[in-house]
Amino acid sequence: MSSISIIGTGNMARTIGALAVAGGNTVEVMGRDHAKSAALAKTLGGDTTTGEWGAVPAGDIVIMALLAEGVVPAVAHYGDALAGKVVVDISNSFDAALDGLTHREATSIAQEAAKVAPAGASVVKGFNTVFRHVLENGRPDIFIAGDDEWAKARVEEFVKSLGMRPMDTGGLKMAHWLEGAGLLTMGLARNGVGGWDFALGVAELPA
Repeated sequence: MSSISIIGTGNMARTIGALAVAGGNTVEVMGRDHAKSAALAKTLGGDTTTGEWGAVPAGDIVIMALLAEGVVPAVAHYGDALAGKVVVDISNSFDAALDGLTHREATSIAQEAAKVAPAGASVVKGFNTVFRHVLENGRPDIFIAGDDEWAKARVEEFVKSLGMRPMDTGGLKMAHWLEGAGLLTMGLARNGVGGWDFALGVAELPA
């Protein structure tokens, strides 16, 4: 199993943390508000611990369970504390109308985070195309992107521990398109599907 540090104390932090604990992984929670971190760690149960904001994460995999605007500043703040870690960005950069991305160029939150991450840290995009309640109650495909094959393999192992199927989409530049896929999911929810109880996935034809 994997050793996971979750930076953030919101709904996605709680959901991924609960799945991680259930999957037999070691979990640490880190947030700006230590009381909230401690409360979440208690809720998650098991051997979940609480870390100090900005300190070296205990986990080999560090999940940035933050809103898009908070990811890059947090990675910059942690700095060398993330050296040697696999950093997973789960955010989406939707505009206010939820019909476009905030980027003015073909980039992503994960790519911008990689620019400020310390040497030796590997950034992977993942979990951003799945609604929280679907992640909590279903077994969706989890699309990932990253330049470091070893780092992606670690994330794939973690995803499998959750009972889900990891799907490698390629290098970190694909993170831009994964954010676009997140936007596509929002469009489908509001239009073609007309609800939120679904996830994008891959259907393979039988051989």
